[in-house]
Amino acid sequence: MATFKLIEYQDAPPAVRAVYDDIMATRQTDYVNNFWKALAHDPITLKRTWESIKQIMQPGALDALVKEMVYLAVSATNQCGYCIASHTAAARKAGMTDAQFAELMAVVGMANETNRLASGYQVEIDERFRV
Repeated sequence: MATFKLIEYQDAPPAVRAVYDDIMATRQTDYVNNFWKALAHDPITLKRTWESIKQIMQPGALDALVKEMVYLAVSATNQCGYCIASHTAAARKAGMTDAQFAELMAVVGMANETNRLASGYQVEIDERFRV
C-alpha cells in the first residue's frame, strides 16, 4: 500500500501535469506509472527526479538495453520490487531475452555473495587493481 494516494493526471496541479506530459511525450505513451504519481506529492522532487532519469537513461556510451539491465541489477540488489518490475519491463522492451535476464541475475547474485565475502574478510586491495 502506498504511503500517499497516487495523484492521477486529472487531479494534478499544473506543475505536475507538465511533468506528466513530458513523461508521456518522452516515453511515447499515454501512461504515467505509479512511481511518478507517488512523487507528485512533492512537485520539486518529481521534476528533479524526472529530469535526472531522462538525462541519465538516454542512449549515450551505453545503449538503452545496457542501462536498463544495470538499473535492474542495482534494483535487485537493493530489493526494490517496484523498480525490478519496472526495469525488467523496460529492459524487455529494449530487447532483453530470458537468457540475458537469467544470466544477469546470476551475475548479480554472484557479485553480492563475493562482495559480502570480501567485505567480511576485509580483503586488502591488490596493488595491481589500483588505478
